Amino acid sequence: MELRDLGATGLRVSPLGLGTVKIGRNQQVKYPRPFDLPSDAQVSDLLALARELGVNLLDTAPAYGASQQRLGRLLPGPRTDWVIVSKAGEFFDHGGSRFDFSFDTTVRGVEQSLRTLNTDYLDAVLIHSDGDDLRILEQEGAADALESLKARGLIRAHGISSKTAAGGLRALERLDIVMAACRPGYEEQRPVLQRAAQLGKGVLVKKGLNSGRLQGPEGVRQALEFIFGQPGVSSVIVGTINPAHLTQNARLLDDVLSRL
Repeated sequence: MELRDLGATGLRVSPLGLGTVKIGRNQQVKYPRPFDLPSDAQVSDLLALARELGVNLLDTAPAYGASQQRLGRLLPGPRTDWVIVSKAGEFFDHGGSRFDFSFDTTVRGVEQSLRTLNTDYLDAVLIHSDGDDLRILEQEGAADALESLKARGLIRAHGISSKTAAGGLRALERLDIVMAACRPGYEEQRPVLQRAAQLGKGVLVKKGLNSGRLQGPEGVRQALEFIFGQPGVSSVIVGTINPAHLTQNARLLDDVLSRL
């Protein structure tokens, strides 16, 4: 799997990223079917398979339950083999989410993520939006906090996991990366992708496979063709704990990219 530039961040990422919410949290999630959390052995095997398939991008967050703790314990190989993207602003406590986008909480949250993930830097941290992107960017301290953390060398790049086109466009004015939803039938954030390409900013796609609701390999293929037909897309984040699905997604994407 050939690595791609993540905008102008200097990061090189696999076009398929592994989302890790399912290794840490199975409460209040928006997947079509319930699932049990995998064992440590299953997580280790999944990460080893990802590495074998050429996947180097991992997406995690404090809001993903025990995801960061498990990655910190189980991630195979040298740290430099992986590009770890975490988030800030959303926390999962007592079975539910809470949000805090203040400067101090953002700094403390990222410092805690570093300890939990057992690393001295994060490749990128994204603001984990609650849906009110513009308020977060214009009235809260999270973006300033990420800039300070980048200046300290604790993170290499910053961005937002946006919920709105307006928020994504606003974020591109000062942040390095935007994570936006994109899939066939959902094109609200296409202007964000277009603007990011113009500015040379990094683009990560979330919910590209509609949180597991696509039917069969052909549906996955069509979604991947649509996503990578958009300007500026570096990688699509797909969450799975099923080794067969991870292998299928990687092989389908290799085929799709070979034809573009």
